[in-house]
Amino acid sequence: MITRPGDKIFKALTVGSGVFVVAMIALIGIFLLIQAIPSLADNQANFLFGRDWDADPEGGLAFGVLDLLLVTVFSAVFALVIAMPVSLGIALFLTQYAPRRLARPFAYLVDLLAAVPSIIYGLWGAYVLAPALSPISTWLNENLGFIPLFATGTSNLAIGQTIFTAGIVLAVMLLPIITAISREVFDRTPPMQVEGALALGATKWEVVRTTVLPFGRAGYISASMLGLGRALGETIAVLIILSSTTSHFGFSLFDGGDTIASKIARAAQEFNDPRGAGAYIAAGLVLFVLTFVVNAFARSIISGHKEYE
Repeated sequence: MITRPGDKIFKALTVGSGVFVVAMIALIGIFLLIQAIPSLADNQANFLFGRDWDADPEGGLAFGVLDLLLVTVFSAVFALVIAMPVSLGIALFLTQYAPRRLARPFAYLVDLLAAVPSIIYGLWGAYVLAPALSPISTWLNENLGFIPLFATGTSNLAIGQTIFTAGIVLAVMLLPIITAISREVFDRTPPMQVEGALALGATKWEVVRTTVLPFGRAGYISASMLGLGRALGETIAVLIILSSTTSHFGFSLFDGGDTIASKIARAAQEFNDPRGAGAYIAAGLVLFVLTFVVNAFARSIISGHKEYE
């Protein structure tokens, strides 16, 4: 086989790009670890299981990431629960039911949601969605308050700066990610399987249920996990919507609080002391590991499916 100079250059560029990305991820993790170690050494509380956050070095560092982690995961999972069925419905509609002349522009419209800046979503959530959701939140709290999920929380329902509002905004932000990947996966369903099901007399829904969904299940779940990683790290929108509180998180949708990302952003202007900043960097390290694990899990789901490779 003849090897041309262009092939060698292209191979070097692609290998170098891959190594560069891996090196950057490793360097980010090492940087976070190095910056966090001094503050963790001076920490007077249990970092992983403590629920209070005091990163003032003058009064003695005593910070725990558990409450921040719970709010982060809770709001992201709530958003995912909303976004997954909606994204699935949109993807199936665009690939199986919509006419081509309608599917293409509608797909572009959904994809454009990814181009909207986070701050716009935050402003929309705080000033438009929160007041609109206030009657719904009040009704749920009054009628289903015996369920911990809808119990009275730490945030004012009239204002709407709750995990309930933030989760719905995050769900809208996840739609283009999950829908785009799911749409591509469903589109790759082997035509012979679809035609075979139709030839056996299957209805359109039976075709979707017996061929399209089984073929695209792994890709759909993987897309949802990637969306979860996106929700875990969202900062500006959550910062604008969620009201900060010193009360512990009570697993209610009507709680306020901070995610790890919004907590770091809220205190960024106070990073004038290395030890105080190191506390927030330690929290950032937890978020870094969490998102890395989620994305690795998403990759592992499709690793055994040759049709996605």
